[in-house]
Amino acid sequence: MLISTDASVKAQHDAVRNFVGFYDFTHKLLEVTGEDAAAFLDYIFVADIANLAAGKARYTTMLDEKGLIIDDVIVFHLADGLYWVSTLFVEELIRWLDAHKKGYAVKYKNITDDWKMYSIQGPKAKELVNVVVESPVDDLKFFSIVDNSMGDAPVKVARSGYTGEKVGYEIYIAADNVELLESKLASEAEKIGGIQVTEVDVMAYTLATEAGFILMTDVLECNPFEVGFEKTVNFDKDFIGKSALELICEVPPSRTLLGFTVEDDEARIYGGWKGHLVLKGSEKVGRVTKYTRGFTAGKNIGYALVETAKAKVGDTVTISGVPAVLTDRNFI
Repeated sequence: MLISTDASVKAQHDAVRNFVGFYDFTHKLLEVTGEDAAAFLDYIFVADIANLAAGKARYTTMLDEKGLIIDDVIVFHLADGLYWVSTLFVEELIRWLDAHKKGYAVKYKNITDDWKMYSIQGPKAKELVNVVVESPVDDLKFFSIVDNSMGDAPVKVARSGYTGEKVGYEIYIAADNVELLESKLASEAEKIGGIQVTEVDVMAYTLATEAGFILMTDVLECNPFEVGFEKTVNFDKDFIGKSALELICEVPPSRTLLGFTVEDDEARIYGGWKGHLVLKGSEKVGRVTKYTRGFTAGKNIGYALVETAKAKVGDTVTISGVPAVLTDRNFI
């Protein structure tokens, strides 16, 4: 892709970094209930879900039997026997759960059409949220979720985000009330230099990539050790893919997910499952998973899945005929 340097994209990016930006960041949402809900999710995902306190959230991954990542999600524990799972691939998740239900006393349903989620991110995010909802969120801890309200409309507020900002929140609201929320956010954001973010490049790429956050296209069919997720794995419990992962972790990873920078603004570089190859000299050492503009970083940036024996941070490589330098994945 040719990097977008459109002024409106930069303005939206800069608003989030310097003031506040809000956007409809609704993911697919699965509600999981039942007396075995905690035990079932604990088996499905690699993180410790059984001991996740009510009102807390946890980022985790789901593996296949080979120990390879097939989804990354956030699990919210709302109340005893009640969980939400935020994913981009809810139908695939449902099929996976169906295949591994194994008699657990659990139910689940897709509630995506019932709820919308607006992300409010940036240094003034708390200020904006506090004038939109009834109860102040000053004491809300990271990866926590609480019930709140906006007038007569019930909402849930989570302290979370996908931008790398230290201050960020997500407001979940019934779909019927979304226009009211968006209108209130827009009017109040304008007073403090905020903006509604409308460009997908800003939401899913420029902000997140600068902060080192991943998409499934970055990690699909990698194991957690290849992409820096080893600390999310709880080996003290059983989970799908555990036996394979125990063998995998005995040897150093053969691949790793690195960042890279490109100075040529005209470079056309594509990421994803069929991303451009990364070459060191004439040798293939990896492939690009993501490429975008880092407006805060002041350069074009991306991720590449590379072979650890052939390339490392600091190496100069060639991508689509253009020089690039391998880096770590945090650009801010």
